[in-house]
Amino acid sequence: MRSPSTRADEKPASAIERKLVRLGLKDRQDFVVHLPIRYEDETRVVPIASLRAGQTAQVEGQVVHSEVQFRPRRQLFALVADETSELALRWLNFYPSQHKQMAAGKRVRVRGEVRVGFSGREMVHPKVTAAGGDLPKALTPIYPTTDGLMQSTLRRAIDQALGEADLSDTLPPEICAQYELIPFAQAIRVLHHPPPDVSYADLMEHGHPAWRRIKFDELLAQQLSLAAARAARLKQRAHSLAGGDLAAALLRQLPFALTAAQERVVAEIRHDLNQSFPMHRLLQGDVGSGKTVVAALAAAQAIASGSQVAIMAPTEILAEQHFQKLAAWLEPLGVEIRWLTGSINAKARREVAEAMASGRAQLVIGTQALIQHKVTFARLDLVVLDEQHRFGVGQRLQLSRKGETGPDTMIPHQLNMSATPIPRTLAMTFFADLDVSVIDELPPGRSPVLTKLVADTRREEVMSRVIDEVRLGRQAYWVCPLVEESEALQLQTAVDTHARLSQALPDLRVGLVHGRLKSADKASVMQNFRDGRIDVLVATTVIEVGVDIPNASLMVIEHAERFGLAQLHQLRGRIGRGTLQSVCVLMYQAPLSQVARQRLRAMYETTDGFEIARRDLEQRGPGEFLGVRQSGLELLRFASLQTDARIVLQAQSAAREMRTDFPAQAQAHLARWMRGKQDFLRS
Repeated sequence: MRSPSTRADEKPASAIERKLVRLGLKDRQDFVVHLPIRYEDETRVVPIASLRAGQTAQVEGQVVHSEVQFRPRRQLFALVADETSELALRWLNFYPSQHKQMAAGKRVRVRGEVRVGFSGREMVHPKVTAAGGDLPKALTPIYPTTDGLMQSTLRRAIDQALGEADLSDTLPPEICAQYELIPFAQAIRVLHHPPPDVSYADLMEHGHPAWRRIKFDELLAQQLSLAAARAARLKQRAHSLAGGDLAAALLRQLPFALTAAQERVVAEIRHDLNQSFPMHRLLQGDVGSGKTVVAALAAAQAIASGSQVAIMAPTEILAEQHFQKLAAWLEPLGVEIRWLTGSINAKARREVAEAMASGRAQLVIGTQALIQHKVTFARLDLVVLDEQHRFGVGQRLQLSRKGETGPDTMIPHQLNMSATPIPRTLAMTFFADLDVSVIDELPPGRSPVLTKLVADTRREEVMSRVIDEVRLGRQAYWVCPLVEESEALQLQTAVDTHARLSQALPDLRVGLVHGRLKSADKASVMQNFRDGRIDVLVATTVIEVGVDIPNASLMVIEHAERFGLAQLHQLRGRIGRGTLQSVCVLMYQAPLSQVARQRLRAMYETTDGFEIARRDLEQRGPGEFLGVRQSGLELLRFASLQTDARIVLQAQSAAREMRTDFPAQAQAHLARWMRGKQDFLRS
């Protein structure tokens, strides 16, 4: 298969080649592992009389009638008969050539899904070919494709690559024997051209030994890449941040004592920052567990070593919350802290940029504005990413590279924080190169949040509960999924809800905050809520992370069935921040889908972030945890974290053995499976 890249004496890539490149198919190995998503069984013809509704089957017969009908709409209708019965065929959109193909008297071979219509058994938009000729000897593969690229064209390209590619095994015989794996070439040929005796169910459900070999290879390549990333990081150089007594001074002035879990993770991070290779640590802690103070102590250690620190948050509200907290803790100790977001004016941005470039700004807190190409640091030695999964992998790399300086390329230490606990299987699969710290206890005095499921037909009761809370001197959130009315979703909106609550609760002070407000207006509303000048805050998910109002004891979430599980858990974490008994009301609109019912049941049954994360992984896959939506990167094409945990463990063990005993084969395996993906796995 000719590469799409061309020299001056080569022809430009054809339209077909450009479409193949769009699928990621550039060289022979790409085609080899472009595997079918399903198969069609065209190996046999069945009698029409044997057809059942819902079955996909192939029949052969004579066209006994064909016409273009105009009621109830224009369509091509045909009737095909064999020795056993008749079958109706319909095309709602058709070409003249199809009408000609279905002329009465012709014998045709027809394949499609059977349904029951007005004319009895029928197929809509079936595949039709001329009758006669040999039937295929194997199942017909159906590949992932793109607009304008026919299956027949893709099959020819893949078959050509299979005939030319190197299918030699990258795994030594010892590994194949130990884990009972069939040879790679055999697995590939079975999946592209299944022999007649292969179980259709095993292929479709990925239970065949050929699929197991492919899943093992994919997971092994990932584990090898992560291990290589870890080994490479240990060879990189970073400034050792031994620190002075700034962190100790910060601890002395804090108005609270650290929990045992916080003390443990602070010690782990302190040890990492003392090393001469870059830290790459993930700090996990459920909502309200106290990750911010841990980050502040890490920043203090770095600043005391003469370094700069950058903390990047996904939203301005969260960035501002960090800025206010850390400024209150560190400015009295003489630390210069700056704030950088996309919404500050040009003059302020220039002043912050100059302070960063000169090194005067010791701690800079901001949003994605920190990764703009004009932003520079004098000596950035610690990068903290809060809610790291909310950033694209490319953004995480960009911030880290702001600190890669000097002829010896000193790499900044990196601390990733997440209030979304990582399920064990996901941690083994995608975070194997990270050191992980877990804050597994909440600060004392926190009351567990009670969760109630309430149908939206009981709105008046919910409003009465809001009034009762405010009369007790407390505050409430009322969360809505949209800012303005959407004709497609017809959901209660923040703007409308604010107006209705203001009218229905005239004695209460009702505020409104959403992502489309100007930053200054957003900050003003949040400050008024923080100071108790707003009783009920109507909000969108801009308050999902980082907002800490201990007096807020009630949260009402409109259309809770429309939110993701992790998002609901994060929102619930905005209350229960103090000693008050807090309640989260999940108000839903019936009827509920099965997924929505499972999601709300999980919220009702547990407040354990790890259990929430496990169920969320089952429902949505790993993308949300990893922050890969923005990258478009397909992380696991064949293996499933839900069903292949045992293969993950085997791949981990095999990766250790391959790196130690078979380094050449390990490199060959990475070359086959991981082209262009390593940077994303190492971010």
